[in-house]
Amino acid sequence: MKPIRHVVSVSGGKDSTATLLLALERVPREQIVAIFCDTGNEIPVTHRYLDDLGRHLGVRIHRLKADFSAEIAAKRSFIARDQRTKREYQRVPVLDVYGNPVPSKDSQGRIRYRTVVRKGIEQQEIVPKMQKAQGKKVRWSSKAKRRALAVLHPTGNPFLDLCLWKGRFPSRMAQFCTEELKRNIAVAFQLDLIDRGFPVVSWQGIRRDESPNRRNAKRMERIGPRLWAFRPLVDWTAQQTVDFVRSQDCPLNPLYSQGQSRVGCVCINTNKQGLAQTAYRYPEEIDRIEDWEWLVGQVSKRGFSTFMCDADDRKDRRAIFADLNIRARVEWAKGDNGTMDLFDHLELPTCASSFGLCE
Repeated sequence: MKPIRHVVSVSGGKDSTATLLLALERVPREQIVAIFCDTGNEIPVTHRYLDDLGRHLGVRIHRLKADFSAEIAAKRSFIARDQRTKREYQRVPVLDVYGNPVPSKDSQGRIRYRTVVRKGIEQQEIVPKMQKAQGKKVRWSSKAKRRALAVLHPTGNPFLDLCLWKGRFPSRMAQFCTEELKRNIAVAFQLDLIDRGFPVVSWQGIRRDESPNRRNAKRMERIGPRLWAFRPLVDWTAQQTVDFVRSQDCPLNPLYSQGQSRVGCVCINTNKQGLAQTAYRYPEEIDRIEDWEWLVGQVSKRGFSTFMCDADDRKDRRAIFADLNIRARVEWAKGDNGTMDLFDHLELPTCASSFGLCE
């Protein structure tokens, strides 16, 4: 059997940097394979940091990038040939005058029941009567086809191509960017190593205190034939991670000193301060996202798409875009809506770290 390959996913953030440092401490250097999944949505500082990190540690960081050319070609073909005539309707329960669901009945007038399992116990539950609610056209209109096909071509940028294929940006409820741009690419790389005869340990910089979804993360687990996941930071805090990296005389991504709590790509989940800091320090990134909003909007049936917070029930799509486009969100982040404007005073400080990096 060939020697184990320890694959360390490096994103440019503090957790993955700490994980790489731990791997270099614990296993032979020649067995370590560091990978970076390039989303195409990173601030250039992160790419420069990865170059510096690789030189500092004497490690080659392999760049991986997703390709959606085939998916975009298939979507072009689908749109061009789409001749559907039906409409799709959302179905909602019928409510009585008191706001309670009306039960559904069979042809004999008897109330319908269904069996459900709750907390491991089977129960009988009334089936509610349903009705059609909002309807929407399924077929692409001729106008929408012309608009979409004019711009629906691969750009070579993974994040933008993914959004062109999907016809929208990711959201909190549909965060497909992580799966398509990072997880799938990293897994494919590891499976290729396994096919070549190498057992693989996937080192992952995951902490349990990051989110509720990770509170039960295991330190070590087998996730497939000859494939294990190892998460050495599961019990660490964010500050412990930062302190460890600094104790190793290793650089951190400069974005942490510029007010970013998380680094890597320009995230749809960024907070108010992070967006304001990005707009102030890297206005060209906002210009880029504005261009992307126009492009992705062209391939959307709705005719628009916003980088942050697409969900809105209003019917006037122009009003939605006016309120939620990236320029409007930057104004919100800068403090318009009655909160303190970050730019009312002096220029932002050189260091705005929340991890005590400038002490």
